[in-house]
Amino acid sequence: KYNEKTGRKLGRITRMEFMDDEEISTKLFLTAESWLREKGMESVHGPLGFTNIDSQGLLIEGFEYLPSIASVYNKPYYGRHFENNGYLKENDWVEFRLTLAGSIPEKAMRLAEVIKKRFGLEVFHFARTEDLTRMAPDVFSLMNKAFSELPYVAPFSGELSGFYIKKYFRILNPDFVVVIKKDGVILAFILGMPSLSRAMQKANGKLFPFGIRHIMKAIRKPEVIDLMLTGVDPEYQAMGLPAILIAELQQVMIRYGVRQVETTGIFESNQKAIQHWKNYEHVQHKRRRCYIKEL
Repeated sequence: KYNEKTGRKLGRITRMEFMDDEEISTKLFLTAESWLREKGMESVHGPLGFTNIDSQGLLIEGFEYLPSIASVYNKPYYGRHFENNGYLKENDWVEFRLTLAGSIPEKAMRLAEVIKKRFGLEVFHFARTEDLTRMAPDVFSLMNKAFSELPYVAPFSGELSGFYIKKYFRILNPDFVVVIKKDGVILAFILGMPSLSRAMQKANGKLFPFGIRHIMKAIRKPEVIDLMLTGVDPEYQAMGLPAILIAELQQVMIRYGVRQVETTGIFESNQKAIQHWKNYEHVQHKRRRCYIKEL
């Protein structure tokens, strides 16, 4: 579908794992590239997932930071192997760690209220997973519209949306999901979830008998929130909806006593989104890369 969208013959590398031995990695690359040529592909790029909410990019900066489970991690030598096999940079994502204030400035709250009143916007929070799941198909419809021009994105079919709803939406804490509607139509959303990275480390790969306790504690008493997805209808991007979303989410975080946020990857070319995060105390600490090579 992505090739149909772009009019190109692109193959993808998705997941690769190898020792720091270039003879081994070169054989892996050559085997994958040979298969793609047989399929008529003219270029190969990656690492990319099957969809844009699957695993994407190779970590090239920020190895010293704890990875988010919504992001990727690999050893530093991986990038060298890609480059030594003729792969060049196609696009980079950058990630931020935000520290939010313990209270929302009154000016920001007033501005959010003015925007909501002026444009007739309604903000929705969720108390139950069932309510969130019912809203999920509309969220995917908006994603198809909001992300349509982004690299590597192809539309989600109803079947594929259903797969991801079943996989992810039932484990989201509905408290950390905010939706903005106008006349009953979703214009914007933000999906966050308690970071499980430390809990996964403590569980050491085993849910039972004690690992599940660490994970449940992280969900109930989070210290960090991972931002999974944010989407805004392109026709309404000038309204300042992201500011409303983050202000509403911040109110929930204050209630939970959370001040740290990990963003997922933002294309480095998306300066509008990057400047928004720079309004907060922040550090741009990770960078992921998609490589490309002509076949």
